[in-house]
Amino acid sequence: MNILLLSMPDSFEHMPPVAIRMPNGALTSLAGNIDPQHKVAVADLILCQSKVRETVTRFIKELDPAVVGLSVMTFQRRTASRIIDLIRRLKPDTKIVVGGYDPSLATQAYESMPLDFIVRGEGELPFRRMLRALESDNNFASIPGLSYRAHDGWVHNAIGPVHRLEDGEIRLPNRDARVLKGYTLLGRQVDVIETSRGCTYDCSFCSIIEMRGRNFHTYSFDRVLDDIRDARDHGARTVFLVDDNIMLNVKRFEALCEAIIAAGLNNIDYFVQAMTSSIANHGETIAPLMQRAGFRYVFLGIENVVESDLVFLKASAKNTAKENGKNIGNATMRAVDILHKHKMLVVGGLIIGNPDDTRETIEINLEFARQYVDWPYIQHPTPYPRTPMTAEFRERGLIANERLEEYDGTTAVVRTEHVSSDDIEYARWKAERWMKTRHLPAVFKHDPWFVATHAREMTAFTFRGSTLKTWLGLEDERKAFERYKEIRQQEREYL
Repeated sequence: MNILLLSMPDSFEHMPPVAIRMPNGALTSLAGNIDPQHKVAVADLILCQSKVRETVTRFIKELDPAVVGLSVMTFQRRTASRIIDLIRRLKPDTKIVVGGYDPSLATQAYESMPLDFIVRGEGELPFRRMLRALESDNNFASIPGLSYRAHDGWVHNAIGPVHRLEDGEIRLPNRDARVLKGYTLLGRQVDVIETSRGCTYDCSFCSIIEMRGRNFHTYSFDRVLDDIRDARDHGARTVFLVDDNIMLNVKRFEALCEAIIAAGLNNIDYFVQAMTSSIANHGETIAPLMQRAGFRYVFLGIENVVESDLVFLKASAKNTAKENGKNIGNATMRAVDILHKHKMLVVGGLIIGNPDDTRETIEINLEFARQYVDWPYIQHPTPYPRTPMTAEFRERGLIANERLEEYDGTTAVVRTEHVSSDDIEYARWKAERWMKTRHLPAVFKHDPWFVATHAREMTAFTFRGSTLKTWLGLEDERKAFERYKEIRQQEREYL
């Protein structure tokens, strides 16, 4: 069978499109884990945001797929529905399947769409078995995690246990299946690698626990190194380790750094997500290894620097520094200092606009970001399906916006007990733009040609909404903010 796998064009707006276009690793993993007789194509639609309808139409006509799969997040649901309708019009007999966080956690929302299947939870093995059933007897009843449309309605099979990665059953991604090009991070080709899955923390804002429970499973280092080599051989010069929480096992992460060095794969720039506590408590051993292994950017899950907000986010434990076995307070400053000492750049993950936030607590976090992070990744709490955060915001009547296409993390869709959603978003927008421009010298030092040729485009994106009148102080910045919101609304219209 011919199979077409699509990721949605909707993207987070923390960086200009020219600066970052990250591949969807789930799709290439699906492609690598189906039987070899199938012909599969992977198309990340973020690479053609201005030509989504034309691109989907072209692939449907050229590939004539028997099965089309879509990977969907909550803020992409509206776009996914429109693409599904388009596919159904273009090729009525194709089988359409959706998967990812949103279909897994908000399954009922998809039952009214003209779909055939929904894969809930991890996709590789259920998708493989679904294709086998389509080829043979159409018996889908025994496939864990699969929902399928029967003659009298939807059937939802129970989800099986999460997959233990150690047995090697999940094969390497198939990057040859990609039919679009342009994955970049600051001018360098980028790819994604997964070395583990799962997390044992229960942060109130996170969907991971609802998706797969509290657990942590790891791939072998041989498989991880083979995956890095494959990404490199396909042109990647930057690799993002996308694990849910790679530093749950600090010793393993240290050993991974050593394995990367020993394999001679430390001539690649690495980008990793990390807990502040792991860096703060083990930094003297971890950080030098990370530096030698080629780690350049560290996405630090700071979450918040106000203790009461960390309690709400259920993120206190992973942001606690220890000394001689005793808690000695917030780990953030110590982690930032260690990373900077070893010449790594901090992408500061912060969440502002929690239920009891005031203008003062919001400003405390923004001021921290101004002073200590190299690149701000400031988000607003977002009520994604089935997270503990969602339940509390709804119970307290703080959800201000039910338009799911705006649930992208940088649109404030909830208010606090003291500050409106609009004022929260305005505070972030106003502060964050200037923080981002401060990072240009660091990028210029590493990639001077990219900055020289794209600085104007990146700055224009970061400050969109502002005009000459804004710069001359002839209008209230709030007017520029309103224009920005209108532009952002237009950017969400992909079809």
